[in-house]
Amino acid sequence: MRALLDAIKNAFNWVSMPSFKVLDIIEILIIAFLIYHLINWIKRTRAWYLVKGLAVLLIVWFFATIFEFSAILWIFRNAISVGILAIFIIFQPELRRALEQLGQRQFVGFFGSKNNTERFSDETKEEIAEAVWAMAKVKTGALIVIEENVSLEEYEKTGISLDANVTSALLVNIFEHNTPLHDGAVIIRGNRAVAATCILPVSENMRLSKELGTRHRAGVGVSESSDCLTIIVSEETGKVALAKRGQLIRDVSESLLLSKMTESQNKTAGNRKRFRKDWNNNHERQA
Repeated sequence: MRALLDAIKNAFNWVSMPSFKVLDIIEILIIAFLIYHLINWIKRTRAWYLVKGLAVLLIVWFFATIFEFSAILWIFRNAISVGILAIFIIFQPELRRALEQLGQRQFVGFFGSKNNTERFSDETKEEIAEAVWAMAKVKTGALIVIEENVSLEEYEKTGISLDANVTSALLVNIFEHNTPLHDGAVIIRGNRAVAATCILPVSENMRLSKELGTRHRAGVGVSESSDCLTIIVSEETGKVALAKRGQLIRDVSESLLLSKMTESQNKTAGNRKRFRKDWNNNHERQA
């Protein structure tokens, strides 16, 4: 029996547990905390799409290494330095904002993540819907952007700050013809209209119909660079359109508008697959 125990002991001699100090445990917890909240911060910015793209490139590099594709590996080796520089250029606004918050010691704002709680109230949803159909009835052009996880602060800064409660009367008055704030987009964050006359990036998607104007293309453009929900009211036809993740639905019904706002509201996570299926079945496919 003793010989058996000695044999087992010798077999596991190579296994050794490192010695831990209290400071080592604290250091590990700090690093884990920083990494966790850094990932959450990345997910709230356009950098999340970059991470996904890098993951795809990493998979390509992995298979290129296995199968020894020399040309692809040469491209990867020579593109790394240029790629790193491009990352800093493309995401300069997000990096600058992060450093500013860090310099101001706004650690909660920098590392804070949006949880799964309700983004805005049912009252706000109803006020938006009421304003949209009121403007559609009289063919008043409108562009309303509802922020979700990805921050729209860079577009907010291009407009005029409001920070007002979202009401139907407010939105209708903003987009009324010949008023100072009617030109541009309104950005809604939570239950507040944070800015008006905001300038949005215009989509370069060649598949969009040529009959669409700048308002529709701007609505699609901002949805391509973030996860926001954009509501567009046509000035020419009075019809309502929705843009989400670069896809456009034209001439939407009141029920579809409410369901998409409910999804954006983050109250029906269990029904998102059904909404996504409806979206894919109805969204515009144009050559």
